[in-house]
Amino acid sequence: MTHPRIEFHDLHPTPADFAAEVLAGLRRRPRYIPPKFFYDARGSQLFDQITALPEYYLTRAEVEVLTANAGEIARRVGTGSLLVEPGGGSCAKVRILLEGLRPCAYVPMDISREHLRAAAAQVAAEFPWLEVHASCTDFTQAMTLPESAPESEGPRVAFFPGSSIGNFDPEGAVGFLSAVAELVGWGGFLLIGADRKKDKAVLDAAYDDAAGVTAAFNLNLLERMNRELGADFDLAAWHHRAFYDEVEGRIEMHLVSGRAQTVHVAGEAFAFAAGETIHTENSYKYGIEEFQTLAARAGFQPEAVWTDTRGLFAVHLLRVG
Repeated sequence: MTHPRIEFHDLHPTPADFAAEVLAGLRRRPRYIPPKFFYDARGSQLFDQITALPEYYLTRAEVEVLTANAGEIARRVGTGSLLVEPGGGSCAKVRILLEGLRPCAYVPMDISREHLRAAAAQVAAEFPWLEVHASCTDFTQAMTLPESAPESEGPRVAFFPGSSIGNFDPEGAVGFLSAVAELVGWGGFLLIGADRKKDKAVLDAAYDDAAGVTAAFNLNLLERMNRELGADFDLAAWHHRAFYDEVEGRIEMHLVSGRAQTVHVAGEAFAFAAGETIHTENSYKYGIEEFQTLAARAGFQPEAVWTDTRGLFAVHLLRVG
């Protein structure tokens, strides 16, 4: 323990979990691997780079919203809450809120162990009054608080920025939001970022940047499989593809096989035709009322919504009840 107010709880999925989900995804048609597996140490570093890219407006827009409205968010939520952040990652955006919210404790949850450990230590160092109870876990499977997390005087508050809700399909999003509602309980809050529908060219560029960082992020999944599952992907034979599907209202990311090839993963052989893809991510985009309707199915009522000055991105404050 590197700081007297840090608790680190390691519930990290085993390599067997990674292998089982990858093999199941490669056996199906079309082939699909969940985006949560992007976030090994290298993937987490690459994603942090993505958030600073000129094409990737999402982070700048959300930070603008949180910075401009941090005071109002604190007034509406109150102080002394237990603040939980599924997918805490670098814990960058929560820093904007901590002084105003003054939570009794902060619980970041993330699947990337080392990234979470470093980020939690930084938060604890910057906010020495704050208890940090970091939990390395796959929150898409189970969202439970560490036993060490204190009970709060105020309502529980979940923070889910980055439009990560878009990685779920709409039914999956309702399931996730229902789990959050159960976690925070009656009267609890969810502060959540949800990217809005917009021009296809803007969205396509955000997920296929000129510098190739998003491509490297996507291809890193193959490197991870080579390293951890004994796979033999030839990265030169694969390329990144991302596009906005206006009918489905989502960005799709794929890894595209550049030629006919057979790849071995965890001792199992998979034949790919030239042009065949592995679907690695969706990112659904929502209108404001559309998202509020979705959240209502999970038991949340809208308390407030804010957008950036360009109207690209929305941050919703929702309450159970």
